[in-house]
Amino acid sequence: MSTAPQQTDAPGLRRTLRFRDLVLYGIILIQPTAPMPVFGVIYNEARGHVVTAILLAMVAMLFTSISYGRMARAYPQGGSAFLYVGKEIHPSLGYITGWCLVMDYVLNPLICTIWCSRAVMNFLHGVPYFALAIFFAVFFSLLNCNGIETSARINAGMAAALGLVIVLVLIAAVRWLLHLEHPTASFFLTPFYDPATFNTSGLLRGTSIAVLTYIGFDGISTLTDEAKDPARSVPRAIVLTCFITGVLASIEVYVAQLVWPRGLAFPDLDTAYVHVSGRMGGPILFLIVNSSLLLANIGSGMASQLGAARLLYAMGQDGALPGRFFVALSPKSRIPRNNVILIGAICLIGALVFSYQLGTELLNYGALLAFMGVNLASILRGVRTGLRTQWFPMLLSAGGLITCALLWYGLGPLAKLAGTGWALAGILLYVVRRRQTVLPGAA
Repeated sequence: MSTAPQQTDAPGLRRTLRFRDLVLYGIILIQPTAPMPVFGVIYNEARGHVVTAILLAMVAMLFTSISYGRMARAYPQGGSAFLYVGKEIHPSLGYITGWCLVMDYVLNPLICTIWCSRAVMNFLHGVPYFALAIFFAVFFSLLNCNGIETSARINAGMAAALGLVIVLVLIAAVRWLLHLEHPTASFFLTPFYDPATFNTSGLLRGTSIAVLTYIGFDGISTLTDEAKDPARSVPRAIVLTCFITGVLASIEVYVAQLVWPRGLAFPDLDTAYVHVSGRMGGPILFLIVNSSLLLANIGSGMASQLGAARLLYAMGQDGALPGRFFVALSPKSRIPRNNVILIGAICLIGALVFSYQLGTELLNYGALLAFMGVNLASILRGVRTGLRTQWFPMLLSAGGLITCALLWYGLGPLAKLAGTGWALAGILLYVVRRRQTVLPGAA
């Protein structure tokens, strides 16, 4: 006798992640010290109103996080902005959204290269910047080509170490403030609003840059396949992660503004927070903060470069990019070496040409466009579901769309020009690849 083979379900991802696991993942992804590297740039553009810029950016990100949560509930199989936009609006717009996110992936290792080079110059004053930029671009590429990755344990350990650094900074700031003689109430309120330096356009520009502090919260939406009760836990985790990041970032920059004398120039704008920590805690805290942020940016630069290489590999497999170059793998490490080297070359050229500020603004260009797309997708889903029951979520999504559009408008003209050029290149590539696909079948 023969028996029919038993049918078994296809293996899938295990749903083991709890709500707190998702929140912890989001915080690790963003990094608890996120506002420290970009503090000086925001301070300069916002005329000293860093706390206000961080809080205003949090409002826009909270609206957007709610939209992400709604879309993650609608598409629990996991996804990102390009999936939500492609499903709810149009596949072509989904492709453009994904293309703008590719720019973010490429720019993240670029700005890490710039910041790491600046941080090392705080230790080695005689080494020229271009030599350090070459070193870090080559260093990231060599490690990634050889298949050396940062593990989840290392990332979690780094996040814990950075949390300890924040505690040390706050203790040093409190000790410094306790030694002040008769501070006035206005002294503690000036970081929020200083009538002598306040400028609306400057605050908008600073807020547009402050969005970098929150980049990464949307990564939680990719874990819906592994989350317990994803319809409830994923949306709540996205919103809570964004809120915790905003509160923690506001505290970090608030104490820095209190410690640093108003109107005094920073020795180096890109590593301004390191110099603030040195003022509040002396050479030891200067060393701790500079070293910790340097290691964090090295880890982030390596991981984001490899992530970008894998994204280009996936696009090559899908036919969006030429497969002969982008799908090639190293026989030994099984790493898309061509992509790693290409991104390393972009990082090197960009680090020698771009400023850290321009890099951050370009990164935010792509992120804000993606956020606008998600908010719009959430609105359109509400329209299809029913206006009577969905009017309030749609109103929140509209708030996210408007605030993100304002922040996008507040980016610098050079960043908008370069970002638009990247978007147009993606549109051209999309049209060319579609014609190559359609024309042979039509013959």
